[in-house]
Amino acid sequence: MSRNRNWLHAITGMLVLVLFTPSVALAQINPPPTYAGDLWSRPRLTGDWFGGRDWLAKHGATFDLDLTQVLQGVSSGRSPGVSYDGIVNYELNGDIQKMGLWPGGFFKVQAYTTYGTLANQDSGALVPVNVIGILPEPDDNIATALMNLTYAQFLSTWFGIAVGKFNTLASGDDNAFAHSFNTQFLNTALNYNAVLSLAPFSAYGGALIFLPWKGALFTVSVVDPSGTGTNNDISEAFSDGVFVGAEGRVEIKPFGLVGHQDLGFFWSNKTRFSIDQDPSNIARLLVANRFPRLQDPGPLLRRLIEKFFPQLLVPVQPARTEGTTWAVYYNFDQYLWSPTGHPDRGVGMFFRFGISDGNPNPVKYFYSAGFSANGVIPGRPKDNMGLGWARTQLSSDFVPFLRQQFNLGLNVEDAVELYYNAALTPWLNLTANMQVVNSAVGKTINSNGNLVDMPTTVVGGLRMYVRF
Repeated sequence: MSRNRNWLHAITGMLVLVLFTPSVALAQINPPPTYAGDLWSRPRLTGDWFGGRDWLAKHGATFDLDLTQVLQGVSSGRSPGVSYDGIVNYELNGDIQKMGLWPGGFFKVQAYTTYGTLANQDSGALVPVNVIGILPEPDDNIATALMNLTYAQFLSTWFGIAVGKFNTLASGDDNAFAHSFNTQFLNTALNYNAVLSLAPFSAYGGALIFLPWKGALFTVSVVDPSGTGTNNDISEAFSDGVFVGAEGRVEIKPFGLVGHQDLGFFWSNKTRFSIDQDPSNIARLLVANRFPRLQDPGPLLRRLIEKFFPQLLVPVQPARTEGTTWAVYYNFDQYLWSPTGHPDRGVGMFFRFGISDGNPNPVKYFYSAGFSANGVIPGRPKDNMGLGWARTQLSSDFVPFLRQQFNLGLNVEDAVELYYNAALTPWLNLTANMQVVNSAVGKTINSNGNLVDMPTTVVGGLRMYVRF
């Protein structure tokens, strides 16, 4: 009965949004003019499939298969070592009108396959140094998952509705200089706002699409707060509440230079464990709670409890819970200089900020900023580079007992990343990057079982992005 009631609430909420609230848009299909060309100039490695790929695109269907591979070495941190991992992205897009059917309809199917070993645990960082390591779901980096299965119908040139399973990582908090782990930053904090730590990565729901003028995009969505890429059972959606998000993104051109302003908000009524628990319930909190965009601190903290406070492993009173959570986030990207006639090249900067309730969300504040240069090196019009800094500030309510007992820190984490991405061909990119992270987790347990200070983490990496 409660599940039916939650479904009713979710459907009613979406109908209210549809009737009274303007909202956001899915990107329409924009295939290259042609997939043909020689090996060095074609947009995809496999070309135009003897003309078949161009024919399909002309008739409204595009298929892409992309592979991103990452080699990382941790020279200092929790455990120095070398790791190799990768992610395969499968994506099918359809334009219903170009297929000879009705106008304004679009569909998208997307799946991820991930594999390999990761540097995230070795680094000791709370926010993963390799964002691929939290895909398709945290702690499930060797998996295949359906991330997106959506249909959008535009009812006019400025308004549409979308339903299905959404890849929320791809559709929100966009930034021209810091949102693509394929060709830009690799650190999670320089791809996404960390106050979204409780947002699902992939979830069933509905969204509104509102395009009031050229360059403006607004969205309002209602999705399942517990959705995952690996769970496709729609009957379980909305069984424990709703996740409501709203976001607006507007293009601006001060002095003729392209930039974007982005503001978003989310609220959820899913009941979650409070991060401020009686010491006897800390172990239960660390087992039950998972913060998707953070590296799980649970294993280290549970080991501390097992070693020094084993009596706390058996809870003696009910755990405290929180009935709602919210966060507000903002970002901008702005070119500061562009060569004449090339608005998508030049030197620019970006900035992100976020604030949350601080409980049950463990991230209270978030900031990031940096610079990017695209196509500024003579003879290298498709290369890009960037330098970014991110600070994740945790809530003072996050396991205060353990923080005080072990001087764990768990206050702020600072990360700096520098990268250079070389576009060797239109379908092949090679990136070198370097990260320095001062982890929020101030202690670690060494091979002798002793609690020692966590050193500053230094991570070097190479990444290859191939579009087939």
